[in-house]
Amino acid sequence: MYDYGLSTLIQYGMEAKSSSRTRGALVCRTDQGLLILREFHGSEKKLLFQQELLKKISQEGCLVDTFLENQEGSLITRDKDNIPYTVQTWYEGRECDTKSREDIVRSVQTLAKIHKSMNMPVEAPYVVRPLTEEYIRRNREIRKIRKFIRQKGAGVTFEKAYLGSVQRFLEKGEKALEMLTRSDYEKLLYKARKEGALCHGEYNQHNVLLGRNHTAVTNFGHLGFDVQISDLYCFMRKILEKYNWDVSLALKMLEQYHKVRPISPEEWENLKIRFTYPEKYWKLANYYISHRKAWISGKNTEKLEKVIGQLEIWGDFPEKCFGKYPF
Repeated sequence: MYDYGLSTLIQYGMEAKSSSRTRGALVCRTDQGLLILREFHGSEKKLLFQQELLKKISQEGCLVDTFLENQEGSLITRDKDNIPYTVQTWYEGRECDTKSREDIVRSVQTLAKIHKSMNMPVEAPYVVRPLTEEYIRRNREIRKIRKFIRQKGAGVTFEKAYLGSVQRFLEKGEKALEMLTRSDYEKLLYKARKEGALCHGEYNQHNVLLGRNHTAVTNFGHLGFDVQISDLYCFMRKILEKYNWDVSLALKMLEQYHKVRPISPEEWENLKIRFTYPEKYWKLANYYISHRKAWISGKNTEKLEKVIGQLEIWGDFPEKCFGKYPF
């Protein structure tokens, strides 16, 4: 019977008293506390870098999922079938509930706290592509997808909705790029590089565990050197899409982050630009062209129609939220 890597715990000098499946992993109760066991797919070099960062954050008082070394001093352990696994510290708690404003506030406060500890000497392989290059690439993709659908003919609802809306969203994309090139982004980027600022890279509700008296942050596998405010943007965007771009909630999140880690005028301007860019629209279009399926899921069509339906309120959001610094 397949043990999902449980046998590797012997190489850590422990065994699981009980275990339960979770997203792509096993949560194990052991005599050394709560741990999570995962099959490992990444680069060992990046894993070592990640561990160095996690130890630094942990030493500065934040709860994160640091890796355990096996009895041979390695972070990676192979089972009898030579499948590699890692074991990490885990925590009692539940994921951030996006329907709870209290959970949202705790998650933002925690992000600001860990950001203050996330600085390391810059290593080139983990430097994130500049936002200017990213926007140029994305805008090019939006135009390319428009051309592709026009040439083949819009046969399904998704394609028809895309062609009917693409010009308005592309204009937003070009506007964001123009704003970015005229902003102090290069100055912001230079400062982040100089300080060795790191981002979580995928800070969302699934990677925040809330306990009664603690909050833990997990899954740092997408970490990278970048302007840290990008983490705050990613978390806020996912939340605000669910709240129909509620400005009062956005300001509450910004205020709570700012109390722990002050947002500079340049970062404030950068957030406004990021929220001007039609990221969700681009993501849906990119998913469509990457898969190029004859059949497009109704779920993705619904998502696109929702984004189009929110165009006006989303379009007004950056000015309403970021018109005045700070708040």
